Amino acid sequence: MDQDEKIRRIDTAKDKSRAREKDSERLKVEENVFDVPTLKILYTLSNKGIIKALGGSISTGKEANVFYAEGEEKRELVVKIYRIANSTFKAMNPYIMKDPRFTNIRNNRRDIIFAWTRKESQNLKRAKIAGVRVPEPVIAEKNILIMEFMGKEKIPYPLLKNTHLENDEAKLVYDRVVEYMRLLYKEANLVHADLSEYNILIDPTDTTPVFIDMGQSVTLEHPNAREFLYRDIQNILRFFGRYGIKDKPEELLSKIQAETT
Repeated sequence: MDQDEKIRRIDTAKDKSRAREKDSERLKVEENVFDVPTLKILYTLSNKGIIKALGGSISTGKEANVFYAEGEEKRELVVKIYRIANSTFKAMNPYIMKDPRFTNIRNNRRDIIFAWTRKESQNLKRAKIAGVRVPEPVIAEKNILIMEFMGKEKIPYPLLKNTHLENDEAKLVYDRVVEYMRLLYKEANLVHADLSEYNILIDPTDTTPVFIDMGQSVTLEHPNAREFLYRDIQNILRFFGRYGIKDKPEELLSKIQAETT
């Protein structure tokens, strides 16, 4: 496929994605995603063969849009694009400006967003090495992060909040979530810092949780790491409390800080 054809496929996917959005604010967000610098990066990634085709929108968040894509040998991928123009980058400050890994970042929108993209990629790598099921990062380039697609045949795994679980299934999922939190803490030296039913996918084939959206995750050296961990604990206990799980926050904290389970 020549370069012009690759560009046409990306532009066509962009147009289709826009056409599916009827809400005017969502249309405005889509417009801001595909600015000229972002399109140039997508073209470069396409020329390198990392992206063979860009598909439709999977999700739209406060800071980023996520799109389905195909890579080499039809590998299913996602392309996460952090918006430069209208991202709420000030909300990123508490998570990145105090992170010892990013002490030299200038306090401006573009630098913070580029650093955030690299940070999410690094966090995913550390989590995966530690044994946590997360999307495998492929490449981080400025405001674009390409990752493994968590789903099958273009259909993403459902969020935990949208998954019906029987009580015995919920206990198994809870135990795995707790184990992943422990592995993050003990092996990856990380706290997720935004863990809830909105940032956990469920693989329906074996009811395995998948942690996502780790851009805000911090190392234990971060001055607010314990505060963020306690918030994660409260979120998880609140959700699983509906299934009769009655752990206290201190009990869950002890499990997370344990050497082994």
